[in-house]
Amino acid sequence: MASITQKEVEHVAQLARLDLTEAEKPVFAEQLNHILAYVDQLQGVSTEGVPPTASVVHEEPVLREDTPRECLSVEKALANAPLSHNGFFVVPNILGK
Repeated sequence: MASITQKEVEHVAQLARLDLTEAEKPVFAEQLNHILAYVDQLQGVSTEGVPPTASVVHEEPVLREDTPRECLSVEKALANAPLSHNGFFVVPNILGK
């Protein structure tokens, strides 16, 4: 079984823009390794003769009629925004980090 290292946890946390403490990193590595061990157990289960499924629910979903209706105006949508510019939300740039 492959093992998740603390360095890999740090890398994934950086990609997800998560600020993990030094104490959290080994905890997450251990938890992820437990998940991988469980997946390894599942790999050993025979699925011979079991048809593939996308869902275990055999009912059709109940959907409401999709009818157009009035939506928020730009002014109402931006009313509580900390920053806006030309009718758009202003958010911090995270891709440049």
